[in-house]
Amino acid sequence: MKVSIKKLYKNKLTNKWQEELKKVAIIGSGIMGSGIACHFANIGVEVLLLDIVPRELTDQEKAKGLTLEDNVVRNRLVNNALAASLKSKPSPIYHKKFADRITTGNLEDDLHKIKEVDWVMEVVVERLDIKKSVFEQVEKYRTPGTIVSTNTSGIPIKFMNEGRSEDFRKHFAVTHFFNPPRYLKLFEVVPGPDCKQEVTDFLMEYGSKFLGKTSVLAKDTPAFIGNRIGIFGIQSLFHQVKELGLTVEEVDKLTGPVIGRPKSATFRTVDVVGLDTLVHVANGIYDNCPNDEAHDLFKLPDFINTMMENKWLGDKTKQGFYKKTTNAEGKREILALDLDTMEYRPSKKAKFATLELTKTIDKPIDRFKVLVGGKDKAGEFYRKNFAAMFAYVQNRIPEISDELYRIDDAMKAGFGWENGPFEIWDAVGVEKGIELMKAEGKEPAAWVTEMVAKGETSFYTVKNGATYYYDLDAKEQVKKPGQEAFIILDNIRKTKEVFKNSGVVIEDLGDGILNCEFQSKMNTIGGDVLAGLNKAVDLAEKDFQGLVIGNQAANFSVGANIGMIFMMAVEQEYDELNMAIKYFQDTMMRMRYSAIPTIAAPHGMALGGGCELSLHADKVVAAAETYIGLVEFGVGVIPGGGGSKEMALRAQDLFHTGDVQLNVLQEHFLTIGMAKVATSAYEAYDLNLLQKGKDVVVVNKDRQIAEAKKHAVLLAEAGYTQPAKRKDVLVLGKQALGMFLVGTDSMEASKYISEHDQKIANKLAYVMAGGDLSEPTKVTEQYLLDLEREAFLSLATERKTLERIQHMLKTGKPLRN
Repeated sequence: MKVSIKKLYKNKLTNKWQEELKKVAIIGSGIMGSGIACHFANIGVEVLLLDIVPRELTDQEKAKGLTLEDNVVRNRLVNNALAASLKSKPSPIYHKKFADRITTGNLEDDLHKIKEVDWVMEVVVERLDIKKSVFEQVEKYRTPGTIVSTNTSGIPIKFMNEGRSEDFRKHFAVTHFFNPPRYLKLFEVVPGPDCKQEVTDFLMEYGSKFLGKTSVLAKDTPAFIGNRIGIFGIQSLFHQVKELGLTVEEVDKLTGPVIGRPKSATFRTVDVVGLDTLVHVANGIYDNCPNDEAHDLFKLPDFINTMMENKWLGDKTKQGFYKKTTNAEGKREILALDLDTMEYRPSKKAKFATLELTKTIDKPIDRFKVLVGGKDKAGEFYRKNFAAMFAYVQNRIPEISDELYRIDDAMKAGFGWENGPFEIWDAVGVEKGIELMKAEGKEPAAWVTEMVAKGETSFYTVKNGATYYYDLDAKEQVKKPGQEAFIILDNIRKTKEVFKNSGVVIEDLGDGILNCEFQSKMNTIGGDVLAGLNKAVDLAEKDFQGLVIGNQAANFSVGANIGMIFMMAVEQEYDELNMAIKYFQDTMMRMRYSAIPTIAAPHGMALGGGCELSLHADKVVAAAETYIGLVEFGVGVIPGGGGSKEMALRAQDLFHTGDVQLNVLQEHFLTIGMAKVATSAYEAYDLNLLQKGKDVVVVNKDRQIAEAKKHAVLLAEAGYTQPAKRKDVLVLGKQALGMFLVGTDSMEASKYISEHDQKIANKLAYVMAGGDLSEPTKVTEQYLLDLEREAFLSLATERKTLERIQHMLKTGKPLRN
């Protein structure tokens, strides 16, 4: 994918970067620098990655007779850093071939090449003297009009700008990525005091549209928005944990998924990021924010100082708040740090009565009222924690941001919070939040008191499908900018609902396009979802012109409802199971052969049935972060919703390419047999789960539904015609079946697979070969679907399959027999 921003600000701007951004230079190849370089490469931009020249030879280099003048030595630091980044997991790059877009070099030999780039980004260590030295060198070679930015996490711009030319200052800003750059969405833009408005506008738009980020405009204050609020939250917990007598496990239980935060919660997150990193930012805030009313809270508690002295920094030092070890029985064990004794002990599961009350509440935003009302230690924790957070964020306006929504956007995009502080305050209730603060001796800010006095009962409202926020200057609800590119299903669900059952909600997206949104747990596909999909097609064919299947949950769909399959198989309800599988297949075929275009919009996990649905849509508009695959082997069956048929069909569509037909079919067979899952939408092209020239990828998931709608409209307006069912699928019969059976025999004999694995693979082989036909034959899709369903049913009732399904239902992990 080649990123071009032709005429992005047509008739307004003249400099070359404003016309077209082709190439960027990244100075500094550490974890952040290499990660940012990879993400620019992800979106199709050429990258020049530079770092310093080594001053000493390694023993290996000496043994090879190399000198400090050899290129391989001079570029050693940058090349090693990039190689380490590319090997890291999760990967910083969508596809390994994208790394070819990155050219490496060093600051002595290659800095002059920045005259050819459109954007120079500095990502060196957080030392003002080093940064100023880099900028001095950059100015020698930079072409006037080129953007220069820094990834600093808090050094004031006025110090970095000092001594630079007027043109440099006019094009200089902070562009702060969060680590890892591919996965965390926050992109803080902090314009310098002399920065041109056009530069700021460009960076904000580019971050959102091309880098796929949530662009947040921040002020030049210590730690900007994300880290200022995020570090406050963590420091607040550090001080509360002993006051409330909580363990690290209990805090992580209370601050994880139950309130819409990542599984790593608080202390595990610190271990991953590194305690030293957190301490560095906290000290910076403490030193540079003397007038902050919570100034003392940024002072490190004694147990943190002890951990720093002991170098218990987290994962990088193999121990932090948690420590992985092996017990006397040789089993891996996770130890937790006791903050009273400062010794490690076996970790314990945390349990609170208040949390039990929220188990039936699906959305975290709906849990907060229950949590702050808890009568146990958890309830006390939440009241104190939210009171502190509400009091802090209210006082940061207008210090760090003029608009409250930017604080929420920063916390959601940078720290993975499902809801920002002001959204949580709304969920608790503005008046209730004030009550919580007063109970802790904290007063509402003047603007909050004024807002309530005016009769405003929330910080946000939704009108006509758009989000409005309370603006301090206007003293009223103002429309949040930048929503034109998005369709927010939460905002339109109530007013645009066309149909609803327990499995789906069907909404009118406008312009004749419907959206079918899954509402089941983990968006699994069961009877109600299938009924909803059929209803959506009925409605679209009757009164609309296209259908999108998309949602904005964490995952598109984790697959079919295996619990339902398990119950039918255990109860030996074979006719009902057969009918259920046929209903699934028929529904997928309706996606393919309806009278209106169908667009699937997968993101996150699109596994099993979620993948099969995508395979049968007319077009897929996938988020770049889509992990898609046919994973049914893990529970002892083959894809039964048309996935096995579809891979056989897609293989035969490639037979004309000149490759050996058996090899092409084998590749598609192994995609299913090895339960391969693409680690990005771009890898899905390699597996033929997405098809080049037909399916598209969007980097910003927030734009996905709107983009899918555009493609539905385009197909409809181009004169979409209901396709004829395929009767020309070439299957290879015994020729392919024999090859597959020999292969599975060899695998089982070598103990690479179990007997049950072999049985599953042989069933799949029978389907994808088209049975034991004596010669290659053209068949219908229905012929293959019937073979697929028969194979699925025979496997679903196997004892070992039922054991696998039961294990998956209990643990969420596949069981190998």
